[in-house]
Amino acid sequence: MKSPGHEEEHRTDLHLNPYLVHIGAFGIRWYGFFMAVSMAIGIHYFVRRGLKAGVDEDSLYNMALIAIVGGVIGARLVYVITNWGYFAEYPGQILKIYQGGLAIDGALIGGLAFGMWYAYRKSLPFWALIDGMIPGTVTGIFLVRIGNIFNGEILGHPAGILGGHRHPAQVYEMIMALILWFVYWRQLRKNPADGVPFWTFVVYYSYLRFISEMFRDNPQYLVHYTNHYLGVGFLTLMQIFTPLSLGLGIAGLRWRRRVNAHTILPRPPAVGQGPAAAAVPRPTGGA
Repeated sequence: MKSPGHEEEHRTDLHLNPYLVHIGAFGIRWYGFFMAVSMAIGIHYFVRRGLKAGVDEDSLYNMALIAIVGGVIGARLVYVITNWGYFAEYPGQILKIYQGGLAIDGALIGGLAFGMWYAYRKSLPFWALIDGMIPGTVTGIFLVRIGNIFNGEILGHPAGILGGHRHPAQVYEMIMALILWFVYWRQLRKNPADGVPFWTFVVYYSYLRFISEMFRDNPQYLVHYTNHYLGVGFLTLMQIFTPLSLGLGIAGLRWRRRVNAHTILPRPPAVGQGPAAAAVPRPTGGA
């Protein structure tokens, strides 16, 4: 997005009304509505998982709300930084979150930091709880991208192969969210160790976001390349930071697997497989 918050720059061929309700000076945007629905779904799944982990309900709601606040702060901060050229010229737009403009990467960082602070302050099992934030995060990616469509933002590159039309970058990231949902629920069926689903999410998100950024008409840094026929380009700021997030995700995944491997009790030997049975020599010949 080249000029956040500027309606003329965001205009698409769809010309959708960004307001769900608009009465006089009062208005509710689709963007804000979908964000609120995402938060409600996220809190529901987070609390349900936390109760199964034995955490009291009040602590779960407090942690969820604090993580949401941190997520919003982080999401807006990263968005402003990545579009600083615009916000430096129009600083009054920085606090207008209701017009859109939140970076999911910043939401993850801010929500994780605030949630971790609260969990350790209250001695809560952080890694048992952090996995419960994934459903809300993935739902948020999916639903807020619908809000982006109504706002006419998160635009794709124009592509000759599409007759000059822009790539539907919002739809691509909705598909990304569905893939992340599939990975998460499939992993849950394997009863993974605490923290493994979260770091798996970070790894998959890093890969998929790098790909989706190729189609987004975002400012480019270091390497400025755009294939106008295919409508792809790089490097955006998020792509530059992909190796860092991917490396962090892989390291975190290995760490949680290693930590949990040391805490898992060995299985009891099966009948006839105890020490006495193991001492009996086995025949070396074959029939």
